[in-house]
Amino acid sequence: MTQASERGAEVGRRIGVGLMYGLWKPRVLGAWKVPASGPVIFAVNHSHNIDGPMVMGVAPRPTHFLIKKEAFIGPLDPFLTGIGQLKVDRDTTDRTAITRALDVLSAGGVLGIFPEGTRGEGDFASLRAGLAYFAVRSGAPIVPVAVLGSSEKRGRLMKGLPPLRSRIDVVFGDPFEAGDGSGRRTRKALDEATERIQKQLSAHLENARRLTGRRATLK
Repeated sequence: MTQASERGAEVGRRIGVGLMYGLWKPRVLGAWKVPASGPVIFAVNHSHNIDGPMVMGVAPRPTHFLIKKEAFIGPLDPFLTGIGQLKVDRDTTDRTAITRALDVLSAGGVLGIFPEGTRGEGDFASLRAGLAYFAVRSGAPIVPVAVLGSSEKRGRLMKGLPPLRSRIDVVFGDPFEAGDGSGRRTRKALDEATERIQKQLSAHLENARRLTGRRATLK
């Protein structure tokens, strides 16, 4: 990844810090578990549109998220690109996005992925194979990230956002390896890796709910 993109991701992190701590009250647990250097993949549950910006703002390292191309509209396109975020077409095998994501990891950066593929219950129940592919191909450890409280209530002033100054918990888990150590990238190996990942992410989410006293996401 270019230095400019890494610098852009750091700018994005600083913007996120100002916005997230200015508008809400993030409570961050386990940030010390994130490796201080080297490639890392954040696997983030996704129940609200602010989950990505929230992680960007509270994570200890700049993060390059894979974001659906539909978000890159109008002035958001140059802005998101400028802060090191990666546009992905979810309806096809987007080789450009795959290459850029692998470049982030080979440069020792942090790649953020919503493994459920789209916003939903935020419970890691349905994982796409992309996360396993990036983890096995790069050898980067996965750090599970649970964002809790972003979709429990709707704000009065801004209906699509959580209430201003409400508490949102972000819980980072222990890094783990997705592959079996063989480096194999066969369909069977990726399916097995996806299964391992799902168990780890689901266990982390349960643990995060216990730690924070949060229940399952309310709709």
